[in-house]
Amino acid sequence: MTVEKTRIDTLVVGAGQAGVAMSEHLGRLGVQHLVLERNRIAEAWRTGRWDSLVANGPAWHDRFPGLEFEGLDADAFAGKDQVAAYFETYAKKIDAPIRTGVEVLKVERNEGRSGFTVQTSMGLIEANQVVVATGPFQRPVIPPIAPQLPGITQLHSADYHNPRQLPEGAVLVVGAGSSGVQIADELQRAGKQVYLSVGAHDRPPRAYRNRDFCWWLGVLGLWDAEGVQPGKEHVTIAVSGARGGHTVDFRKLAHQGITLVGLTRAFDQGVVSFEANLAENIARGDENYLALLDAADDYIARNGLDLPEEPEARHMLPDPQCLTQPILELDLAKAGVTSIIWATGYSTDYSWLKVDAFKPDGKPQHQRGVSREPGIYFVGLPWLSRRGSAFIWGVWHDARHIAEHIVKQRTYFDYRDAAQREAAAHCDSNVQKLGVR
Repeated sequence: MTVEKTRIDTLVVGAGQAGVAMSEHLGRLGVQHLVLERNRIAEAWRTGRWDSLVANGPAWHDRFPGLEFEGLDADAFAGKDQVAAYFETYAKKIDAPIRTGVEVLKVERNEGRSGFTVQTSMGLIEANQVVVATGPFQRPVIPPIAPQLPGITQLHSADYHNPRQLPEGAVLVVGAGSSGVQIADELQRAGKQVYLSVGAHDRPPRAYRNRDFCWWLGVLGLWDAEGVQPGKEHVTIAVSGARGGHTVDFRKLAHQGITLVGLTRAFDQGVVSFEANLAENIARGDENYLALLDAADDYIARNGLDLPEEPEARHMLPDPQCLTQPILELDLAKAGVTSIIWATGYSTDYSWLKVDAFKPDGKPQHQRGVSREPGIYFVGLPWLSRRGSAFIWGVWHDARHIAEHIVKQRTYFDYRDAAQREAAAHCDSNVQKLGVR
């Protein structure tokens, strides 16, 4: 279907979890809208993840309120294909007006009139509002320290799918958030010698005293935290739903056979150097872990909950040799390293959005997703309104706020003063008289 100078009230760009949630709330409020997706619904879950990935939250938590995962136990962790299918089903359930295979090329504010002109791969669209629902995982980031070395296969985690992709030999995984930890574990279990570069991280328990950490963050009010703590801006979260869900334990990974190293600093003629901060990073992760256990114990006591004790959760394995005698340099060839996996996150790309909605550093300037550029909105970004904003359920609640803001702004735009109302009434009267004649 060709789109030629289409007029729409609200255009939503992206049909992942943010775009689908946005469509539900706009539809419920009677806002005429269209969702454009350059690939397929929830494409990032299909092709931008490794084969064995599962959601980091249990099925009872990582979903929209209006639909449960079919055929999945509430405490299980949905696989990536199940998540993609879930959003497809949800889009059909709410009859979302989604057009796939259409790329948005440029958005510009109209001159001398309201709204925006949107160039797409299938023609022009004029919209009163544009909601950017493209999410945070747009452009994989490999840091500039990445070496140009012959004989070394280098992949971002977005392009890693399974161990069979990699040549024979050891692997250096850079980044120990959820992605890096799970990929390193999978590669080691597949028989690879793995070096895991560990930076600053939070390490919550997968579950404690019969409750998942998602439940604990909820009752402790941590999902609703509205700002990043100072010094935590770039801290990753090491949590896993793999193999039924388990607490990430770096000492256990080391005793399992993974060699831990500090933050990757530089490469020089085939030798990689690491910061001497491995013990510090592990210790701070432990502090985060124990602090959540303390908060959970306190909550149980204050509320008189009957939840079983779990003293073993505080037991730490002995420090492995790679922690007590850390490796600060590694000759890749001598260590047999033939692959590097960069689990180093993503950046956003708003080069197509030609509006005054950004800070000097290129990041969106907004208040709970409402941009400083009237009529432009963002949804699906981390910390959009609170800690839970980038999670499936958090996106749904943020989308509701934005949809309600759009309706409120339309009320202001449609306002007519007394003189305008009188003129409109007079015009309607004349039309009715002409009709009678």
